[in-house]
Amino acid sequence: MYIEPHPELPEGTPPRLVAPALESLLNQSMLRVDVVAELHRCGSWFLSQPRYTCGLFHLVGAGRCIFECPALGEPVQLEAGDLVVLPQGDAHRLSVDARDRPAQPDRTSFICGELKFLGNAHHPLSHALPPFFVTRSQQAGATFRQLSAMMVEMVDAGLVGRQVLLNKLADALFTLAICDYASRAGEHRGLFAALADPRICKVLHAVHDTPGFGWTMQSLASLACMSRSAFAERFTHLMKMPPMQYVTQWRVTVAEQLLRDRRQSVADIAQQLGYSSEAAFRRLFKRVSGVSPGRIRIEGAGPIPD
Repeated sequence: MYIEPHPELPEGTPPRLVAPALESLLNQSMLRVDVVAELHRCGSWFLSQPRYTCGLFHLVGAGRCIFECPALGEPVQLEAGDLVVLPQGDAHRLSVDARDRPAQPDRTSFICGELKFLGNAHHPLSHALPPFFVTRSQQAGATFRQLSAMMVEMVDAGLVGRQVLLNKLADALFTLAICDYASRAGEHRGLFAALADPRICKVLHAVHDTPGFGWTMQSLASLACMSRSAFAERFTHLMKMPPMQYVTQWRVTVAEQLLRDRRQSVADIAQQLGYSSEAAFRRLFKRVSGVSPGRIRIEGAGPIPD
């Protein structure tokens, strides 16, 4: 398989490269976004949420509030249209004190939901996001504001099929929030730091786009226009794992999604991802994910009986 080399990149990763690299990652995210509550508050109130086993988000539909969590130094004020995301479900508190507001405080409303990475593979996004991040409505762009406004209108309208539509809109809103987070300077870590590095981003784009290519340390380093030792050191520093380990984990992530579609055999998937034999693929998949490909097939077919 031939991959056309990318042109040399200037300092600072251009959007034309970051966007495809991030899009390919999001396309294989296996993330489920569900709206689970619509909350309305007025006057003096607070909500104290314990730590959850899944990620959480709160979209402020109207009014404003104070957001606090252990990972945060100072409380943050959220305005209407702002979205706060807690990818690991950290404990947090939302509150407002009517004494700090005008005589008749505005009514505050939220659309709250859960974020769950499906499956057994360790998706890069699942451990690259910080304990929390806030997407500001006024800074995130018109599309973000339109989507959030549509969600608020849908809650108020009470349409048939509202839950399904809300979940789809929430999924799109979360995708925009991730792109907004990735575009900010000075807040990068792990995967997002790598996406901000022109040479490593070029490698990630290629690996995400063609996981079945016969990648080697030399081919990855050549793509980055770096020596093997310099590339390995830089990649490992940013991604917190060696390059070939990342290639393997990404292949398993892609395989897990492919295995849930029964139209392809395990042998076809193994060949598609560059493995010489089905047996070799099965062994590697179980070693990395902890379960067999057959188990993923059962999960993809529906609920597993106790």
